[in-house]
Amino acid sequence: MGLDILIDKLTPCLIEIKTGEVKNTVFMLANEIELRNLPQKGWLFDWEQLESGNINIYKLLVEDSDVIQGLVALEVMRGTVYVVLAESAPHNQPQSKTYEGVGGHLFAIAIKLSIRNGFGGHIHFDAKNLKLVQHYKDAIFATHIGGFHEYRMDVDEDAALKVIEKYTLEGEFGT
Repeated sequence: MGLDILIDKLTPCLIEIKTGEVKNTVFMLANEIELRNLPQKGWLFDWEQLESGNINIYKLLVEDSDVIQGLVALEVMRGTVYVVLAESAPHNQPQSKTYEGVGGHLFAIAIKLSIRNGFGGHIHFDAKNLKLVQHYKDAIFATHIGGFHEYRMDVDEDAALKVIEKYTLEGEFGT
């Protein structure tokens, strides 16, 4: 597996495609009920399978709405946060996109968690293929480091700060 979420734009808020209206965002832990049967609702991944003691799944919402715009699964590791999986909601996929900026927001959540844990924004993730390696280099200043996974990517503290300075999203990491 590897990440294949596209980062269309680094935006402080989500932008509604039809109207151009800017929408404030929030994030918080997703609960078990919200993750149930997502593939039957058009999501590509079975998020219930990722629930474990070491992985937390966060949902991205438009402020004052309970409609999930995207999900990101994060694992805090020694000195970094590993992005296990990230996915835009079916209504934010390229063919039917409601909001612009979801992918970047999901990475911003990972960076915020890294900062909260004293890692300076440092994150790792695995891209799905070489084309996406280049996409992540261009979009979020990631570095291709390879190693354990052929397409392992690293966002160091300097790159993380470039990304996170774009975002105003507020949220709760929970316990």
